[in-house]
Amino acid sequence: MTPELDVHPSAFPLHPPSDLVDPGLLVDHDWHAFTAVEQMTNHWERPGWGEGQRAYYWMLTFPEALHLLDRTRHCQNELAHLSMDPVPADGLHVTLTRVGSTDRVSNQQLQLLAELAEQLPEESFRIAAHPLAGSRGAVRFTLTPWLPLVRLHAALCAIGRQAGVPGGKPTVAFRPHLGIQYNNRERPAAPVVESVARLRTLAPVSLEINRVDLVELWRTTSSSPAYRWRVVRSVALRARSGHDASLPGGLD
Repeated sequence: MTPELDVHPSAFPLHPPSDLVDPGLLVDHDWHAFTAVEQMTNHWERPGWGEGQRAYYWMLTFPEALHLLDRTRHCQNELAHLSMDPVPADGLHVTLTRVGSTDRVSNQQLQLLAELAEQLPEESFRIAAHPLAGSRGAVRFTLTPWLPLVRLHAALCAIGRQAGVPGGKPTVAFRPHLGIQYNNRERPAAPVVESVARLRTLAPVSLEINRVDLVELWRTTSSSPAYRWRVVRSVALRARSGHDASLPGGLD
């Protein structure tokens, strides 16, 4: 059964797309939401991240996705004039769901969570990262299809409830994306949207998703702030059964 997305005040875009699979619709949906932004905000001033805070999250990471790293670097270079904070090559990630702050999750709960994740029936899948769109606080790739990501999010939330961890946003508010630059000051959105629009003809990059990482996450406080993490447990997804036609051919 496919989890339902819904309008949620903490989500961007506020309204979910009408289809979780069609790449053209998902790309247009993200772009339409970004072009409606009038003022960009400082990503690093988001509430809930105090000095020295650390939290556990489920994430997708891409240390070996060379095509993604190349495409990200190209986009970042083309947008360097905006003086945003680029996501470092070893910092690319898709946030799935929050588990809880480190002071509210015990080692026993982490162990149980990892064991439950290893029993999930979720299969590996492929997605595509499409250049390029954004939000009020970042420039990011649109991901397609959303469906396997939404299903994985719902499954991880369910085992989080079993393990009794605080958890994060509900699946109805989940909007998959892959950030490449964080906005670091208040600014009008129009010049950013105009710059990003020039990169939207680049081909999407195919990504194989065969594991999910339970990580301890924190922010650096250097002159170039970024998210950093250590992997607590990397959980393999089950091998796909049968033919996977989730992505068209010809992707990078």
